[in-house]
Amino acid sequence: MCRNIRPLFNYDPPATEDDVYAAALQYVRKVSGSTKPSTANADAFALAIEEVAAATSKLLASLTTNAPPRDRATEIEKARAKNLQRFG
Repeated sequence: MCRNIRPLFNYDPPATEDDVYAAALQYVRKVSGSTKPSTANADAFALAIEEVAAATSKLLASLTTNAPPRDRATEIEKARAKNLQRFG
């Protein structure tokens, strides 16, 4: 899985449409193997991003949990501490 795709569920504040679009873009880039499609494939690339974003939004809307929402700032600090320990 692409390291740039981050979990979007159960955060306070919730994921925005921009977050969902960015995750869909990264997913389509990873699956297609290119960061920028050729002109011939641009429409298919854009359609795939829209469909993945729609499916992601639908999934996020239907998920439920009993866990308290996570705080983005706290999760970022945890990731930084983990990276510092891992990479020095």
